[in-house]
Amino acid sequence: MQRLMKMNARDNVAVALQPIEAGESLEFQGLQLLANQAVPQGHKMALQPIAADQDIIKYGYPISHATLDIAAGDWVHTHNVKTNLAGTEQYEYVPDLQPVTYPKRNLTFEGYVRANGKAGIRNDLYIVPTVGCVNGISELLISAFKAEHPDLGAFDNITVLKHPYGCSQLGDDHQMTRSILLDIVKHPNAGGVLVMGLGCENNIVAEFRERLGDYDEKRVKFLVAQEVEDELEAGLKLLEELYEAAKYDRREPVPLSELNVGLKCGGSDGFSGITANPLLGAFSDFLISQGGSTILTEVPEMFGAEKMLMARAENQEVFEQIVSLINDFKQYFLSYGEPVYENPSPGNKAGGISTLEDKSLGCTQKAGTAPVVDVLQYGEKLRKKGLSLLQAPGNDLVASSALAAADCQLVLFTTGRGTPFGSFVPTVKVATNEQLFKRKQHWMDFNAGTVLETPMQEVLEQFIADIIDIASGRKTQNEQNEVRELAIFKTGVTL
Repeated sequence: MQRLMKMNARDNVAVALQPIEAGESLEFQGLQLLANQAVPQGHKMALQPIAADQDIIKYGYPISHATLDIAAGDWVHTHNVKTNLAGTEQYEYVPDLQPVTYPKRNLTFEGYVRANGKAGIRNDLYIVPTVGCVNGISELLISAFKAEHPDLGAFDNITVLKHPYGCSQLGDDHQMTRSILLDIVKHPNAGGVLVMGLGCENNIVAEFRERLGDYDEKRVKFLVAQEVEDELEAGLKLLEELYEAAKYDRREPVPLSELNVGLKCGGSDGFSGITANPLLGAFSDFLISQGGSTILTEVPEMFGAEKMLMARAENQEVFEQIVSLINDFKQYFLSYGEPVYENPSPGNKAGGISTLEDKSLGCTQKAGTAPVVDVLQYGEKLRKKGLSLLQAPGNDLVASSALAAADCQLVLFTTGRGTPFGSFVPTVKVATNEQLFKRKQHWMDFNAGTVLETPMQEVLEQFIADIIDIASGRKTQNEQNEVRELAIFKTGVTL
């Protein structure tokens, strides 16, 4: 196995694929390099002298500038580089559309076709609290229902979508909570939904029901705890009605074009932009070629790579939407007196990522090469086939929940550090390296570390087969571990 990898011909650094010891001599692409310091796996080594204030180039783009003179063979990391990022910027639309396409293959998955024509990959039962006060009651209700149906019967999973909100919120903060909960009630993976309210919260059940618009009354029920004598008895009756509506549901072949996939990374390392994220990018291009859709979010982790996404806007209107997406989120940081570059995390740095640009240029590879066709605000659902961008922060739980609420039936989640987290939809954990995959097999679903030794197309074909299996019912590790969570973006005051 080679020791170093250069991501682009313009790069002046390479990534260590294995730990390199101080004093070790390396030959790389005609260069004779002497490691002046130890370079940990996933970290960067200078391929040539880099003067103070000169840009560090990786992926063909600046990821920082040197804070002091760096010699060839030096370890390049947070101790000798600094981000180039500052505040908001002015941008110009310079289209650069070079999408990679794949032949149409008429593939299908076994899914559930809903009355509104959408397709789910799970027949799940959700209890959706309108307010955090009824989280505990909802869990008691689920426990009682499972005692009656220990094998779950008609449902693949049963989840209480707990959250602490729904009351003491104002303005946009209240609206964001309500929008996400409305999205969940109408999610295609939901075979049945019980909306559970208390009765005195801001998020009033009657108003929530009205805002829901058209819905399948056999599949969505409502309960206000303060309005009944025994909320557990009343709730069990409604859950039994949902069970009766769902028990005859069966999977049927659904075109792959009906699959909507969220693209997310968390606990990234130096291999994220080499293995797992490029694999997701290839899968995104493949799925879009089949008529399907993918959504990229984590706006702060677009900072430093946003011009690449802007160049892929399918028209001027989408370009302007991307500009607003980026600058509005930067302004959100600045309005609280926080720098826009307060990233990467300690775990990212330990894994070899030095600056936000370094992280972002690796992160955005999950979106492949397809044109950007739409920009969604937080809480909005998917509108167009193809690649969309979604307004949400980088936080793993919040961003994954936003992707799921936008009608993604599953989320692809790459990680180099590992995480047991799972959203309320199947969350496919893709390891960036083999060591993580082997060590945390009870967390991880796919080993993208094989990309280092196996042609990308071969790994992609296996990944496609795995995603179709999961969409057809094979449970992900987060489902097997009964880890399904919801996190809502919080802003503004709390009363």
